[in-house]
Order: sequence, then C-alpha cells, then structure tokens
Amino acid sequence: MGFLGTTSQSDYYTSGEAENFPTGFGNYQFIALRQIINNFMYIYVGENKIISKVNRTDVQFHAMRALQELSYDVLRSFKSQEIEVPNTLKMPLPQDYVNYIKLTRVGSNGIERVLYPAKDTCNPFAITQNSDGVYQFTGNNLTEQTPSDTLSNYQDSTEPNPNVNDTSDIEVDFRGRRYGLDPQYAQSNGTFYIDNLRGHIHFGSVLAGETIVLKYVSDGVGTDNEMVIHKFCEEACYKHIMYGVLSGRSNIPEYLVQRFKKEKFAETRKAKIRLSNIKIEEFTQVLKGMSKQIK
Repeated sequence: MGFLGTTSQSDYYTSGEAENFPTGFGNYQFIALRQIINNFMYIYVGENKIISKVNRTDVQFHAMRALQELSYDVLRSFKSQEIEVPNTLKMPLPQDYVNYIKLTRVGSNGIERVLYPAKDTCNPFAITQNSDGVYQFTGNNLTEQTPSDTLSNYQDSTEPNPNVNDTSDIEVDFRGRRYGLDPQYAQSNGTFYIDNLRGHIHFGSVLAGETIVLKYVSDGVGTDNEMVIHKFCEEACYKHIMYGVLSGRSNIPEYLVQRFKKEKFAETRKAKIRLSNIKIEEFTQVLKGMSKQIK
C-alpha cells in the first residue's frame, strides 16, 4: 500500500478484474461513497466548522441522494444486459433499472439494430369472466387473466412491426408499396413493450431466440460495489451533501443556504464539463467530416 492507503503497482496488476474495488483495474478513477461520507464528517463537521453537529445517518441519506442525482445528469450511469429472448417472449427488468435508453437486436455480424416500442399496445388488467360475462372473484378480489388477450395478440403477431399491417387508415398497394405509411413504423427489426407495473419487457414473436441488448439508466445505488463516484464529481458530491444538510435545518441563515445552493450548481456544472471528455483531436476529425462536399 502506498501513501494514504493507495494501492501499489504490484498489487494493482495482480489483483484481478475491475470488480475487485478498490484494487481492480481502472478503479483509481473512482472513490467509494462510504469514503465520501467519512471525508465529509472529518472535514466539514465539528467545532468551529460550518456544521457543528450532524447525525451520520443524515449525511448518508444526502450522500445517496447526491449519487442518484449525479448519476442521472452528470455521471451517466448507463448499464447494459444481453439475453436470448426465451419462448415466453419476456425478460425481467434489471434490479437497478430506472429507465431504458434503447433496446437492440444483435445480428450474426455483431451489429446492433434498434428496436422500437410498440406504442399502440398494453398489458391491461384482464378480468376473468364466465360465459355470461359475470366477473369471477378469488376471495374478495377480481380474478386476473394472465396474460391479457391484448398482450397475447401482440406477442402472437408474426409481423416485425404490427403497426405496419394496420391498413385501416392508409391506402395499400399490394404490389409492395404503402401510401401514407408513418415513417416511424417503417422498420422491420421488431418491437417491444415495457410493462413497468409488473416489471417485464415483452417482445413480439419474431424476436424469439434472438439476442437482445438492453441499455438502461441506473441510479448508482444498486449494490455496495456500485456505490462509487468519479473523482471529477467528488467536490460536487460534498456540495450536494452540504446543501442538503443545511437546507433541512431551521436555524441556518438563508444566505448560507443560498451560498451552498449556488456552489452545488457550480460544482455540478464543472463536473459535467470535466466528464464531457472532449478531445481536440476527435473534435477536429468531426469538423473534417463536415467539410466533405456531397455530389
């Protein structure tokens, strides 16, 4: 171990994969959230300091909120999962799923093709009825039919994009041309439907057996090993915690609260610029491409 507990080069290169935080490959760029909390308690809390006394649990709460907010807009905690679509035509949402970025189908050449959401379908609560249409109950609750007919019909469709076959409001030339087709439906990669209430992603039958990649947003607090923050955002995290603690107290002057509110936004903006990772060589290459004449 080196100065202030840093890992030696020999330990680093023999420690294994990146999952072995903090000694794994590439992990020097991150700092654990628990270390952020320890540093805050040591630097900002105590006699003759801005915060004379605070419960550690309060700091932990605001530290986790800081990590979540920074993950959405600054850290860009994007993750991915790859699966083969099973016969059930559904996959569970990941444990730390917040929102999806995109879903893609991977071809045999490794190229990803974007899937688009089926906006005109859903998975409603399907009530079980008898032949006379009378609702059926389990105890005092309505009995649900799973899956619903709406979802079953969507999954049974053999069209890559069921919307394309909806000819109720367009003229169709059966020689292959479609007049009035909405361009957003002009794709054959397949579609999906996300049932956030039940926590599943449903696919059309044409995607059965296909390799699917889900890219999604996480808030960075899924597991203990994931609760780390980039060093470019370290100061912004301290300002988030400071503002959170001070704004929740009644005896703090308003000018002090506003001061740290401004500092929080300033450090967040600085961290976003640092993490934008703009390289002059790459920027120049893009400009060269823009100067190409189209003939």
